[in-house]
Amino acid sequence: MAYSKEDIIRIVREQQIEFIRMQFTDIFGQMKNVAITASQVEKAVNNQIMFDGSSIEGFTRIHESDQCLYPDLNSFIILPDNVSGGRTARMFCDVYNTDGTPFVGDPRGVLRRVLRRAESMGFDDFNIGPELEFFLFETDEDGHATTRTKDEAGYFDLGPLDHGEATRREISHTLEQMGYEIEASHHECAVAQHEIDFKYTTALDGADKIMTFRLMTKSLARKNGLHATFMPKPIYDIAGNGMHLNMSLFKNGKNVFCDPNGERGLSQTAYSFIAGLLDHVQGFTAITNPLVNSYKRLGAGHEAPRYRAWSASNRSALIRIPAARGQATRVELRSPDPSCNPYLAVAVCLAAGLDGIARGLTPPPEITGDIYSMDDATRESHGIYCLPDTLKDALEEMEKDALILDVLGAHVARHYIEGKTKEWDEYQTRVSSWELEKYLVVY
Repeated sequence: MAYSKEDIIRIVREQQIEFIRMQFTDIFGQMKNVAITASQVEKAVNNQIMFDGSSIEGFTRIHESDQCLYPDLNSFIILPDNVSGGRTARMFCDVYNTDGTPFVGDPRGVLRRVLRRAESMGFDDFNIGPELEFFLFETDEDGHATTRTKDEAGYFDLGPLDHGEATRREISHTLEQMGYEIEASHHECAVAQHEIDFKYTTALDGADKIMTFRLMTKSLARKNGLHATFMPKPIYDIAGNGMHLNMSLFKNGKNVFCDPNGERGLSQTAYSFIAGLLDHVQGFTAITNPLVNSYKRLGAGHEAPRYRAWSASNRSALIRIPAARGQATRVELRSPDPSCNPYLAVAVCLAAGLDGIARGLTPPPEITGDIYSMDDATRESHGIYCLPDTLKDALEEMEKDALILDVLGAHVARHYIEGKTKEWDEYQTRVSSWELEKYLVVY
C-alpha cells in the first residue's frame, strides 16, 4: 500500500500507536531498530531520526558515527498485538549520511543499486519467491535454546506427530495479518523442521518480508516456549535449512523468462539468466551461504544442492525450473540458506543473472540424471563442479569475482570479508566437542 507522510501521521494518532520501530539491517543481515514514541512520528517521516552508526557491524568509524534513517513509507505496518507487546508500528529504513547522500554500506541500498541497473536494461520488476525452512526446538528450564524435540513427524505429516503444528499455524496467521499471502505451510522432512511459503513479490519488498518472517517466527516460537532457528545445519546427519529462491524478470508487465515457442517454454533471456547465475555462483556463495555452518548443509546428502548444474526438474541440480509457465515462469536457485542477508543475497543473484543477459551467455546442457549418484569422473565429464567446500574457500572465490565485488561496493565487500574471515579464524582455533569426544580419552 502506498502511504504519504500525512497518512502515517494520521494513522498513528487515530490508532493510538505508542511506539514505532525504525528497522534496518547490518551487513551480516541482523535486524536493528531505533524505537521512537508516537510523539516523534513527524520527525520520523521527515528523515530526522539519527543513530550512532559506529555501533553497527560494518557501518562507520567512531569519528564519523552519526547517520540518518530514511523510512520507506510504503513499509509502514501496525504490528499484531501478539508480537508487539502494545500498540506498535514499524517502518523499514534506508540509511543515509548526514549530508543527505545514501550510505554506501547500507544493504538495502546495495539492492536498490542493482534494481536500478535492471531498470537501465529495460526491466520493470524483479520478483522473488523465497522458501524458508526452520527448526522448532524445545527450550530448557532457563528458557535457553536446545536441539531437543519431541517431534516425530516427517515430510507433510500432521498432528499428533507434528508437535510444532500449532506454532506454525500461529506464525502463518500472524503473517497474514501483516499482509503476507501464505501459499503453503507444512512440516519438512527432518524432525522439528518446518516451512512456510509466501507469495512472490518484488525484490525489495521480498527482502523486507524475509527479515520480518525471521523476526516473527522467532518471537512467536519464544512466546510458545520453543526456539526457532534458521541455522543451516543444527543437527548432524539430518536435512538442513535451505532458502530456495524463485526469481523472475518482467518487462512491460510481461514475464520475460517465458517463451511458449522456446525450448521447454523458456526464453533466451531465461537461459542467459541461468548461465549468469552458474557463471558467478562460486563468487556469490559467501553471500548466499554466509556461515561456517552453511557448508555442512551443502555437504553430500539430504538433497542439499552442492553441484553447479541446472535442470528443468532435477532436484539434485543447483538450479531448477519449476513446471509452471506463463506469468509464473521462474528460475529456482536452491543453494541459499535462510541465515543470509536477504538484501545482499538477492542483489548478487540479480546482478549475476543480468550479467548473463548482457553478455548473451548460454548455459551448459541440462543435467537430467541424479548428480549425487554420479562418481567424480562422470560429473567431471559433464562439466559439473562443486560449490566451495568451506566458508574460507567461498571468501577466496568471492575475492576473485570482480562483478560481485562491484555489486557490493568497496565498503561492504571489505567489511564483509574481514568479518567473515574473523569468523572462520575463530572456528579454526576453537576446540570442538567432536575433538574432545574423539581424542581426549584416546591420546
